[in-house]
Amino acid sequence: MLDRKFIVENADKIIKNCTDRGVTCDVPRLVDLETHRRRCLTQVEELNRQANDTAKQIGKADPATRETLKEEGRKLRDLKDQAQAEHDRLETQIHALQLTIPNLTHPAAPIGGEHDAAEVKRGITPIRKLDFKPLDHVELAEKYDLIDFEAGSRTTGHGFYFLKNEAVLIELALQRYVLDILMRHGFTITTTPDLARDEILIGIGFNPRGSAETQIYSIENSDLSLVGTAEITLGGMYSKQLLTEEQLPIKLCGISHCFRTEAGAHGKATRGIYRVHQFTKVEMFAFTAPEESDATLEQLMAIECEIFDGLGIPYRVIDTASGDLGGPAYRKYDLEAWMPGRNNGQGEWGEVTSTSNCTDYQSRRLDVRYKKKTEKGTHFVHTLNGTAVAISRAMIAVLENYQQADGTIAIPDALRTWVGKDRIVPRAQ
Repeated sequence: MLDRKFIVENADKIIKNCTDRGVTCDVPRLVDLETHRRRCLTQVEELNRQANDTAKQIGKADPATRETLKEEGRKLRDLKDQAQAEHDRLETQIHALQLTIPNLTHPAAPIGGEHDAAEVKRGITPIRKLDFKPLDHVELAEKYDLIDFEAGSRTTGHGFYFLKNEAVLIELALQRYVLDILMRHGFTITTTPDLARDEILIGIGFNPRGSAETQIYSIENSDLSLVGTAEITLGGMYSKQLLTEEQLPIKLCGISHCFRTEAGAHGKATRGIYRVHQFTKVEMFAFTAPEESDATLEQLMAIECEIFDGLGIPYRVIDTASGDLGGPAYRKYDLEAWMPGRNNGQGEWGEVTSTSNCTDYQSRRLDVRYKKKTEKGTHFVHTLNGTAVAISRAMIAVLENYQQADGTIAIPDALRTWVGKDRIVPRAQ
């Protein structure tokens, strides 16, 4: 979240930022409540001072005056408690409003909605010119017996699925391929819990239980929820921790299952495994000093590009417009892979990764700070996240881009060691 003092002193700027991001936040009410809270705090401090002064006089007073002073002290304590209760009530309301205000937006980020995003770059692999009509991944999965959607629906429900045969090997190969790249870049690799406390989800910027369109599955009768991304657990690793300047940057990657209700996502590329309720993902996460976060965002984006260049997948990178930024993101890059089977074989771009600089928005909520040797006090770290690979969407890109005119699907060179074959052939009927 943003610093409260900064919000109050820059209310017009915050209101404009909310407008640019398409978010409704009652900033004037927050400012008004904060003014009242500060008055209450002053009142609490003054009443407490008066009560203490009165208490000091009691021991020196004669018996008759002593009882009067005691009664006066009790009244002052009661008034102080009432003012404190009012202060605490206002504090709760202000904090709730503060949580709804999104991060600031990078001055270079495009202003607007989905169609206002700016293309930043293209990958090194050009879009193939095909002399046949490509199938989409659902048709390919049926032809090669790679995904069982019906069994997923029977056992769990719509939006769940079984990967089968070479699809399983491709999933594992993608994880191993990506881990090798991340280890070369100095990331500490982890597997993370698939559950996190709600306070950690809120700290990262998710609202697990407060919205009809929450993307989170919550566990009844507990303070736990299934994670929608390892960003949640990786960020939570250092919640309430004080780091040293020498520890930064901390670069982590986590393998986790991801669970999303996809509430409100109807009609948004819901065919097949593009938008599902469970998938596996390798996530990158970084804790940095504030002056390093812009450069780190570019590094995370470059790693995503390296991954998809290595897979031989055509892609473009877009600078996400303000209206499409999630609440914590200061700036976000999306990498969109070319998916030739979409749009009835005409092909379309589909998002496969994203990376965001969240500045100190998450660290304020999670209370992750660091200390410099040469300075008193502490500072909030900056946090960044980036998808190394979301298996389901990467698999779509691999299957659709590597289908061949001879009826086979080639395996990318980068994955063949782990898949153990160079192509997938149709199953015998």
